[in-house]
Amino acid sequence: MNICHFCGNSNFKDTVCEYTYKRDGRMLFVENVPCRKCGFCGETYFLSENLRKIEAEFEAIHYHGKKATGEIVVPTQHFADITSVT
Repeated sequence: MNICHFCGNSNFKDTVCEYTYKRDGRMLFVENVPCRKCGFCGETYFLSENLRKIEAEFEAIHYHGKKATGEIVVPTQHFADITSVT
């Protein structure tokens, strides 16, 4: 990839980030995923092989009993229940 598909910038930084994979109402939060980030708008790009690894890990954990390295509790809220901030 030589150009950001969102802003047209050609400067990228190789870094790591968090990635949340969600399917069938289940989630997997993956830390330290290698990625390329646009130096202007911050859009993040991933190698397809890394996304396939995440998908396979999701399946192993949620459908085949593999133990995840950790778990987190995340609060949830329906948008309609959010009151405006004054």
